[in-house]
Amino acid sequence: MTAPPNGRSLRRTLAATVSMALAAAGTLVAVALAPEAHAAGVPAPSPVGISGRGASVPFKEQEAEYAATNGTLIGPDRLYGHLPSEASGRQAVTLDAAGEYVEFTLTAPANAMSFRYSLPDNAAGTGRDASIDLKINGNQLKSVPVTSKYGWYYGGYPFNNNPGDSNPHHFYDETRTLLGSTLPVGTKVRLQVSSTSASPTFTIDLADFEQVGAPLGKPSGALDVVSDFGADPTGAADSTAKIQAAVDAGKAQGRAVYIPQGTFQVRDHIVVDQVTLAGAGPWYSVLTGRDPVNRAKAVGVYGKYANQGGSKNVTLKDFAILGDIRERVDEDQVNAIGGALSNSTVDNVWMQHTKCGAWMDGPMDNFTIKNSRILDQTADGVNFHMGVTNSTVTNTFVRNTGDDGLAMWAETIPNVKNKVTYNTVVLPILANNIVTYGGKDITISDNVMADTITNGGGLHIANRYPGVNSGQGTAVSGTTTAARNTLIRAGNSDYNWQFGVGAVWFSGLNEPLDATVNITDTEILDSSYAAIMNIEGATKGLHFENVRIDGAGTYALQIQAPGNASFTNVTATHIGQSNPIHNCVGSGFVITRGTGNSGWYADPPACTGTWPDPKWTNGGVPGGGPTTPPTDPPTDPPTDDPTLNLAKGRPVTETSHTDVYPATKAVDGDANTYWESANNAFPQSVTVDLGAAKAVKRVVLKLPPATAWATRTQTLSVLGSTDNSTFTTLKPSAGYTFNPSSGNTATVTLNGTATRYLRVTVTGNTGWPAAQLSELEAYTG
Repeated sequence: MTAPPNGRSLRRTLAATVSMALAAAGTLVAVALAPEAHAAGVPAPSPVGISGRGASVPFKEQEAEYAATNGTLIGPDRLYGHLPSEASGRQAVTLDAAGEYVEFTLTAPANAMSFRYSLPDNAAGTGRDASIDLKINGNQLKSVPVTSKYGWYYGGYPFNNNPGDSNPHHFYDETRTLLGSTLPVGTKVRLQVSSTSASPTFTIDLADFEQVGAPLGKPSGALDVVSDFGADPTGAADSTAKIQAAVDAGKAQGRAVYIPQGTFQVRDHIVVDQVTLAGAGPWYSVLTGRDPVNRAKAVGVYGKYANQGGSKNVTLKDFAILGDIRERVDEDQVNAIGGALSNSTVDNVWMQHTKCGAWMDGPMDNFTIKNSRILDQTADGVNFHMGVTNSTVTNTFVRNTGDDGLAMWAETIPNVKNKVTYNTVVLPILANNIVTYGGKDITISDNVMADTITNGGGLHIANRYPGVNSGQGTAVSGTTTAARNTLIRAGNSDYNWQFGVGAVWFSGLNEPLDATVNITDTEILDSSYAAIMNIEGATKGLHFENVRIDGAGTYALQIQAPGNASFTNVTATHIGQSNPIHNCVGSGFVITRGTGNSGWYADPPACTGTWPDPKWTNGGVPGGGPTTPPTDPPTDPPTDDPTLNLAKGRPVTETSHTDVYPATKAVDGDANTYWESANNAFPQSVTVDLGAAKAVKRVVLKLPPATAWATRTQTLSVLGSTDNSTFTTLKPSAGYTFNPSSGNTATVTLNGTATRYLRVTVTGNTGWPAAQLSELEAYTG
């Protein structure tokens, strides 16, 4: 496919004069020799596993700085261009001699691991290849290949691979490996250097351990890209045309397309429309590759571009797209997923080593990315670009993007009612963890954002970048909701501006930001510079309520533009400067103080003319912070909107499904798609994870409204759980009639018992020998 006419504008330029003392040979900074067999890292909050916030990930994460090791602890250090500054928690362990190791102890059974690491670049800037030994309880399991070919960028935006240039950055990469069997709790898993001949150093940041299930089988009736179309699962031959033929046949025949276990060489876009493309799981079914001659062509699964009519009704699930992108060229369409995909879903897809995980060019509507991983990108993790509406990114883990982690950019066409919820976004190497450039009625809630590196903050709401203005209806407008987010070590220095960017920040560069922006029930922890900041133009309509600031390198508030904001129950502690506000616009920024505030207000504020060096108090522990972050919001979250369907787009499991009718279709917001269980096998259940305990008072069950669905009665009960283990009956078993003349809808009233995992169990159906639901909706009122 050729690129669409709208290419991305050049975004940022880092000052070319900045030069960091980190040579291609891997010189280290801020090192301290660790005690024998223990790294003794400074305690720092982890972004993984915060109750009720961020992605629900399948792995247990362990940091190298807390593991057993005879290597060298580096960090904590947040200075751009320093090796530990790009590590999770700003600390890591460097191994620089044969026999040095990092050893993790399993806290849960695991049969697979990923680890994040850094090798030095080579003199040519093309990276080096090496291997590191993987030992289990002291016994050699395998040698794992590692490389620096996907890291190490230099110079100004959009960067290059020339080690002779300034500004080395993007040091780390990740790799994954299966362990061959399930290892029990307490197993010692060691990464050990056997030789430094291929690489003088190996820096280990962290390891993620998980229990990967067996490969998923081919759905009933699906086409198989190998057995039906001859694609090569060994990766030796180019399978692009054969997979494309399978996808085209799937659309024509109304059948799903299955990618079985294997690694498939794909050198151009697979174009999808009105089809399901499903794999055996992201650890088993892998699409990879790049054209050996035309480097602007590479693996990707794309909808048709909007100017070609776009695509619709696409499901992509249960496979991995592992690219081979080693440079950033903004004009190249070498993203894992792209084009325009309306009424479509990406579910459980692993995206790594592409330019962007998903760059979506609208207009397009009702697109969802969920339950996915986006790692090691050269640019954005996700960007909803131009006219993307009613679309969602949820329960997705993002780490080590080369630009914004999750972004919405309303360039020339409005973005409306998009949602970014329950995601964990860590270590964007440039720019922001989560951002909306323009947009109407945007929701950014229940996320975790951590470890911003440079030229951005954790959460950014702005009228910035080309095509964002009220004349085209693309500016920030309506109500922007940012609720129940946790930010850790967010914000950092901007080397254009030569001062720090706040963890939460606002900009009216193109025109004043004048809309309702609600920041509620949020924790801003251990910010590298200011906790909250505004700059450029003017910013009006900000409302902060139930916000806890704990730790800021400089100020609680950094006011650099006129505007207004209200603050209620906002508290601040451990602020780097004695005066918690920097404000040189004076009365041009109006602060309205409600009740419950403390620690962040001063009259007069500071206006020094110079920017102080940050003091990283780390939640009051010099050089570190609490071992675990708070798990509860500072106050109870606001009452849920009783009209909001809590189940839509949430993770869902089932006891079974038949053919191409999985339980995800019961929470996709489309009453025309449906879940159907295995036939003649009652009882059958579907369970949806609401993300947090909710006082559910009403469950609405639907079947497709078409009159072809004759009246039927399903016998069912409703159960609930807070831990997905112990379920209690919320509504005893009874018959519920679904009649197409009344919309094929049945309503079950409940008493409001707090429930996170909501289960419907069906024991009978007079219309078909299986459980059937097109929508399972949950409401608090």
